[in-house]
Amino acid sequence: MTFVQKLQAAVSDSDSTLCVGLDPNLSKLPVSVKKLFNSPEEQVIHFCKMVIDATKNDCAAYKPNLAFFEALGSSGLSVFHEVLAHIPENRIIIADAKRGDISTTAEHYKKSFFDQFHVDAITLNPLMGFETLDAFTEDESKGIYALALTSNPGADDFLKKPFEGFDMMAQYIASELKKRSSSSDAHLGMVIGATQAELSKSVTDLHKKASLLIPGIGAQGGSIEELAASLNEHEGIPLINSSRGIIYAGSDHENWTEHVAHKAQEMKEKLNMITERYV
Repeated sequence: MTFVQKLQAAVSDSDSTLCVGLDPNLSKLPVSVKKLFNSPEEQVIHFCKMVIDATKNDCAAYKPNLAFFEALGSSGLSVFHEVLAHIPENRIIIADAKRGDISTTAEHYKKSFFDQFHVDAITLNPLMGFETLDAFTEDESKGIYALALTSNPGADDFLKKPFEGFDMMAQYIASELKKRSSSSDAHLGMVIGATQAELSKSVTDLHKKASLLIPGIGAQGGSIEELAASLNEHEGIPLINSSRGIIYAGSDHENWTEHVAHKAQEMKEKLNMITERYV
């Protein structure tokens, strides 16, 4: 099964384009979780598993953020592995690693995430050159989400600047990804920030078949209506990510998982205007 086929199946099975970001910040975990376990590792594992159980019927994908697992120290990757094992096989797993290196370093990142952890896709930063993608392109069952137009203010520093005849570097990146798609077995998708919806169409139009990973909805304030309008003619399947807005919806309530489940259901329903185009 190709990556796009698995992505399509996950969206159809869940009737959702929601991606739940797993960002287990120790300072924000519910009090009940901290009371239940003493070690940070156990707290993160339990929290993530409970979030997965509460949201798995309402999302098509999960995006664990490596920073929060690596911050646990030497045990972090073991925790990451255990959390991955709890995600249903019919859901997409995106390692939010934002790696961006070359040669044997990139090859070893690929071995780590694709061959050892068996994630379906990875986020990559192409600013060191498109050779940063090469090691990841040989498996048709895998996907790459290259940073193109991110949702943070720092996008002004590089990605929104004119480059190589384009109004924005983001457009150049999209154009190059489309060209390289013909020689890549892995699917070459893009990260497009929802908070940049007014500009994103000029980027996505240059790579219309790209699957999109779209952060910025929820806690970051992106508009679903504006996003839907910008995706009106896009052929590639989008995954709209929400992290903090869902996983910490329960705050310190004893029944925090019910709040998480409700928030995921609510976001899924709000995204229906987008999802209905791709199921």
